[in-house]
Amino acid sequence: MSQSSSSSSGGIGFVGLLTIAFIVLKLTHVIDWPWLWVLSPMWISAIIIIAILIVILIISNVDPHRWRTRK
Repeated sequence: MSQSSSSSSGGIGFVGLLTIAFIVLKLTHVIDWPWLWVLSPMWISAIIIIAILIVILIISNVDPHRWRTRK
């Protein structure tokens, strides 16, 4: 008998759940936040990812021999 197990790591993450929770709270009038802040988990996480990518690009383009002193 052969057992094959497969796992999939898909679905909604923490940011998605938090966004859905904020939207539900906004639509049920539990919170009275502007839509900018209701959707903030999505754009804040996007800004963090973009910032990390920019730092990685900057670090990867630094020439390591540039900082060596000549003797």
